[in-house]
Amino acid sequence: MAPSTKNEQQTTMVMKVDFNKKSGGLVPAIIQDARTKSVLMLGYMNEEALAKTQESGKVTFFSRSKQRLWTKGEESGNFLHVMDITNDCDKDSLLIQVNPVGPVCHTGSDTCWNEKNESQFGFFSELEDTIQQRRTAADGEKSYVASLFQKGINKIAQKVGEEAVETVIEAMDNNDDLFLYESADLLFHYLILLQAKGYTLRDIEKELMKRKK
Repeated sequence: MAPSTKNEQQTTMVMKVDFNKKSGGLVPAIIQDARTKSVLMLGYMNEEALAKTQESGKVTFFSRSKQRLWTKGEESGNFLHVMDITNDCDKDSLLIQVNPVGPVCHTGSDTCWNEKNESQFGFFSELEDTIQQRRTAADGEKSYVASLFQKGINKIAQKVGEEAVETVIEAMDNNDDLFLYESADLLFHYLILLQAKGYTLRDIEKELMKRKK
């Protein structure tokens, strides 16, 4: 038997959605950016809206105010192109990953929670924020990060080079703890160098995405 295609798998999933459990035959549809993983908005779908979404490849809701099917972007052009659809464990809520065109909210915001739709890198984004805060801290406040920025780009680049050499040395040894320690030092100083040059991890992400084949 030939393997199922993605569309066939989604059709099987649609047959299991329990539209009768919720009031009015509607199920919530959480819209998430497939790349950044940001939650963009929440809408509602009936069986017809979900079928049209799968057929057209553009997210279509059932509008409770207009009492009709409503394709997101039908007036603004800010469509939500479907990348994947999954059902939850109770078969009564949908998670739809999309490639959004333009801002999602009618207010012009990226999301309906007035947040920027940007990639987040967990603790590394927090670390970037900490580096920025210490870089711009008051002159009287002392920190290792601030001292590096005060010494200039040459010193920061030198530190990255030193940490890179130490990481390579430990990579060729058998002490995993030291390798991880030096790797953390290398990444930390590299984040400092990125900011010294006016860049962040998001810029590196964009560059790598351009190379994706």
